Amino acid sequence: MARDLALVTGASAGIGAAFARALAARGNDVALVARRLDRLEALAKALEQAHGVEAFAIAADLSAVEAHAPIMEALALRGRAIDTLVNNAGFSIPQSFAATDWQSQRDFIMTLVTSVAGLTHAALPAMMARRRGAIINVSSITALSPGAAGHTLYPAAKAFVWKFSLSLDAEVRQAGVRVTCVLPGNTESEFSQVNGMDAVFKHAPRGRAMTAERVVELTLAANQRGQVTCIPGLSNQISAALLKYLPDELTTPIIRSVAEKYRMPE
Repeated sequence: MARDLALVTGASAGIGAAFARALAARGNDVALVARRLDRLEALAKALEQAHGVEAFAIAADLSAVEAHAPIMEALALRGRAIDTLVNNAGFSIPQSFAATDWQSQRDFIMTLVTSVAGLTHAALPAMMARRRGAIINVSSITALSPGAAGHTLYPAAKAFVWKFSLSLDAEVRQAGVRVTCVLPGNTESEFSQVNGMDAVFKHAPRGRAMTAERVVELTLAANQRGQVTCIPGLSNQISAALLKYLPDELTTPIIRSVAEKYRMPE
């Protein structure tokens, strides 16, 4: 009997790689999607050796127009369909909106918003036909924040991912597809290195940072329970409650003050 296939975007490091390892350990074949082919192939080889599953790399630039199409074509050539989709790929732009070029901002939107919707739309028909499947979207606790200077589009994009997941669940739950959106807080990963913010994060408080593995463990458990929104960790849950229920007049000055340390000079 063929194993289920999990496709993970942004699988070359951080939360994406942790999802790939956890899903392979649970007996899923894994399709790894990112731009860094060498890292994907190394991870695929390690997963096959450790878990006896099939793991393969699909190099893709998720900022491209119709980025999902070549990914789905690569799966079709293998005769595979997606059973679990993890939309994880992402990055952030620490400078202000006006100080960065439009191409960078456009690539951000394409990667964090358009490709999430495109891959989900492409994967859903087969899931609904089989009346089973899972979609996991990685958002952020910043989806609940009022926003601050720097990382201008990040809260908006992550809020889209969360709201999209809520609406999608309302549409596909009865078809047997489980949708979960995870809103992690501070997580140990390569995110800051990719954004050129490693020095900033090294001097930021790390006491409440969760490991990527713990975030993934809690998210997969939530998905199995049919839980739509997953906020991993008690401190993150407290922060989320404050952001949701306190008035913006109170939270906005605090958020903007804290966010200043994560904004890069222009």
